[in-house]
Amino acid sequence: MLEIEALSRLHIGPVNLSLADGEVVAITGPSGSGKSVLLRAIADLDPNAGEARTQSGARGEMLAPAWRRKVAYLPAESGWWADTVAEHFEQPEQADLASLGLPSEAMGWEVARLSSGERQRLAFLRLLEHSPDALLLDEPTAPLDGENTALFEARLKRCISAGVSVLLVTHDPAQAARTADRHYVLAEGQLSEAAHG
Repeated sequence: MLEIEALSRLHIGPVNLSLADGEVVAITGPSGSGKSVLLRAIADLDPNAGEARTQSGARGEMLAPAWRRKVAYLPAESGWWADTVAEHFEQPEQADLASLGLPSEAMGWEVARLSSGERQRLAFLRLLEHSPDALLLDEPTAPLDGENTALFEARLKRCISAGVSVLLVTHDPAQAARTADRHYVLAEGQLSEAAHG
């Protein structure tokens, strides 16, 4: 579960939103409407007002790194700071590489040789190491082809089945329709439920 109360940042908010365990909410909206700003604020990566909580506790009651393990943010372009893939994982041998179409030797790869799609899939696996309560996904399949998008969505479905709540920013209406229980549009700093049909 993920509860967001009176969250505001720059021109966004106040936003109130509640997700049940295993619920997926898609957020769409025009470029520049603040979708990434909203996700970064929930993850407490930028200064913001308001509160958020999961079953593990309230954001204001835990240190930022602990919060970001429980509410895991996957940006459109993930950050990498060491030379090899394995150095970014606490338990590289535990990562389910095959589920995302990656070979077992991927942990030994140099980060510099990764394609944007490989980076995205590996960054997703990196988030899952910490068994998050909620996932904040910002255009997660933008760099992926159709086959790898299907693998990503199948792996995401396993997370959802395990009770992980998901906020999914996407420009793809078909993806929103396939994966989300609810669909909101962010415009003029406010979320409104999208019309069906």
